[in-house]
Amino acid sequence: MSVLTSLTIAQAREKLQKKEITSAELTDAYLGAIMAANQTLNAYVAVTADIAQEGARRSDEKLAKGEGGALEGIPLGIKDLFGTEDVHTQACSHILDGFKPRYESTVTANLWADGAVMLGKLNMDEFAMGSSNETSYYGAVTNPWRAKNDDKPLVPGGSSGGSATAVAAHLCAGATATDTGGSIRQPAAFTGTVGIKPTYGRCSRWGVVAFASSLDQAGPITRDVRDAAIMLKSMASVDPKDTTSVDLPVPNYEAAIGQSVKGMKIGIPKEYRMEGMSAEIEALWDKGIAWLKDAGAEIVEISLPHTHYALPAYYIVAPAEASSNLARYDGVRYGLRVPGRDITDMYEKTRAAGFGAEVKRRIMIGTYVLSSGYYDAYYLRAQKVRTLIKRDFENVFHAGVDAILTPATPSAAFGINDQEMAADPVKMYLNDIFTVTVNMAGLPGIAVPAGLDSNGLPLGLQLIGKPFDEETLFRAGHVIEQAAGRFQPDHWW
Repeated sequence: MSVLTSLTIAQAREKLQKKEITSAELTDAYLGAIMAANQTLNAYVAVTADIAQEGARRSDEKLAKGEGGALEGIPLGIKDLFGTEDVHTQACSHILDGFKPRYESTVTANLWADGAVMLGKLNMDEFAMGSSNETSYYGAVTNPWRAKNDDKPLVPGGSSGGSATAVAAHLCAGATATDTGGSIRQPAAFTGTVGIKPTYGRCSRWGVVAFASSLDQAGPITRDVRDAAIMLKSMASVDPKDTTSVDLPVPNYEAAIGQSVKGMKIGIPKEYRMEGMSAEIEALWDKGIAWLKDAGAEIVEISLPHTHYALPAYYIVAPAEASSNLARYDGVRYGLRVPGRDITDMYEKTRAAGFGAEVKRRIMIGTYVLSSGYYDAYYLRAQKVRTLIKRDFENVFHAGVDAILTPATPSAAFGINDQEMAADPVKMYLNDIFTVTVNMAGLPGIAVPAGLDSNGLPLGLQLIGKPFDEETLFRAGHVIEQAAGRFQPDHWW
């Protein structure tokens, strides 16, 4: 890893402003790192070298004049779910073959307006459906972390696995990601990076390929908490093109870094201490509690009684919305088209060839739960459970709790092509057990690296906050980061 690519966003920003380095140098260093590593890690599905170099040149001109935005000259990777004008945008699915949109997503437009440079599009689970980044049409992403004395390739988590791997392996300064049930926080935990899923409505969903519209939310994956605060400030905005985006001022999140947590009330939900939980995860959680207590926070046990129903309810609501959203991919207007005898045959052949196995599974589940006779029994009941989950959190916050501390994942990263996971999709779905409640309730959640397991693999802790109170998460997350230290993988790729 070069010295330039090891800089955090905050460090690179300072050096660019002081003219100690140029954006062109920084961008070329990242492009070189991608060229050297991508064949092994498979983090990028499209590298936009020409766009990056032109963007860096423009940034250097602005910086030379003492101008420039909050991310001027900073090279970023973009998850393949974000629409980028005239650039590969396929949600890592065969059905969107060759699709290059004529528009820019609001989130990426905000980043470019602040001077960020696009390095390319990052690998992900197809249509963001997966917890391991193995469902991508472009193949699995490899985690840059390896277990001690073991060369077995590990998953980076999903669906934002390309984003997490690129950040952890220093193939970009930071990356955009999306989270529908844990797809920012779980890969961040698996790769020793920081990932924040902001409150639903904080970032516009316009121009982002939809999975489950009432759950999807964009956020950053970065090397540390400060960088996450810097990136989220640029990504967040109200947007008239997305009526679910909220018209609230976007705070200067970076100002929350380093603020005291003294007197803050941190809730520990008893329902998250689950039967069969790994002793290492339990010990890590206790360590996180001790760190926050030492920093002056008050620790209180809380109850979130409907937690037990969150995962089954999520796997009804999310596939139902997906089956509706994915009906638009028919081979008529864009993407893959497989010829057929008539239009119905063409639809069927295109979808059969274009969608992967996991996407088909979720479309079928979703279509089933929305079908006549099952809608009331499944979908309606799941929405009622969702309301109860939201109320659990409201009751806790109403009682004076400022944030909730939980594990981020039930384990460290597992192997690519893990036979147990492949044989039983439910085992894979259980990776989201600590994260889905946050999406169901529309709350913000951050995953922060907190330690290494006995095999030397990263583990993360999750903080859950009140709606639009990401600042508290950055404050408390920074305390955990300071206590735990920073983690990065040994360079083997």
